[in-house]
Amino acid sequence: MVSGFSFSRRRFSDLSEQEVLALAISNEEDDARIYRQYAERLREEYPSSAKVFDEMAAEEDNHRKWLIDEHERRFGTVIPLVRREHVAGYFQRQPVWMIENLGLERMRAQAREMERQAEQFYRKAADRSSDAATRKLLGDLAAAEAGHNDVAGQLERKYLSGEAREQEDEAAHRQFVLTWVQPGLAGLMDGSVSTLAPIFATAFATKDPQTTLLVGLAAAVGAGISMGFTEAASDDGELSGRGSPVKRGVASGLMTTLGGLGHALPYLISDFWTATIIAIIVVFVELWAIVWIQNKYMATPFFRATFQVVLGGALVFAAGVLIGGG
Repeated sequence: MVSGFSFSRRRFSDLSEQEVLALAISNEEDDARIYRQYAERLREEYPSSAKVFDEMAAEEDNHRKWLIDEHERRFGTVIPLVRREHVAGYFQRQPVWMIENLGLERMRAQAREMERQAEQFYRKAADRSSDAATRKLLGDLAAAEAGHNDVAGQLERKYLSGEAREQEDEAAHRQFVLTWVQPGLAGLMDGSVSTLAPIFATAFATKDPQTTLLVGLAAAVGAGISMGFTEAASDDGELSGRGSPVKRGVASGLMTTLGGLGHALPYLISDFWTATIIAIIVVFVELWAIVWIQNKYMATPFFRATFQVVLGGALVFAAGVLIGGG
């Protein structure tokens, strides 16, 4: 059998009661470890939230101890190795590094989902138990997991009351803007504006959609690669606090490419004027999207953003048309 595929795993209904307890023990170990990793990741920038996850990890440790005591009572001290990945159709935890990279709110949301999944597991496990004490323990754990959102709320009120919560939320928002929005916006602006001249110059010089498409693709991809590496190499984020250079480079490179592709892809249409009109409409939408992002995330006044982006884009577009048409 090939490891990792569902047909190489056991069905939950086929697990013995000892194996269900062993699975519950490993679940609690994993969840406690995840909460501690969240806490460690947050400790420097969000110390209050780190304390919340520390206490949630301690709560999972208590659950694990209760489950081990129950296993020893019924089956002895040797606990079978049964993990989530051994059970077909069983919920999987996302890798911690994926959640960490998405910020504080994503960690909080993932913690709530983990508790919901744990509650569901304990209810199903309790239904299958034939031992009264085990059934009671599993039912109590299901209730505890169901109440963890209340516990998390109490912990947040304890450690994140008022000013502390506002400060952490502001810091998380600022980090999101610096790491993702700012470089992504710079890339979108560069891709949308800087590629206007070569694409429309080619379009009006050749009247050939296929040639225009090739030039547009080359300009968009080339600009994306250039912007991505430039952003990643320009600042390691240690002193500026702008976050991982890899994340910023990815955001900038992808958005630059997307901005250029927006008005290049209409030239997949064989009719020149139809493709050009659609491309101009796309440019209009791109420029107003940039204005909206600047206004929402960068706090740039709307009319100022409109003047900068729309006027700049119009000048570059006009330059491309004049050069190509001349």
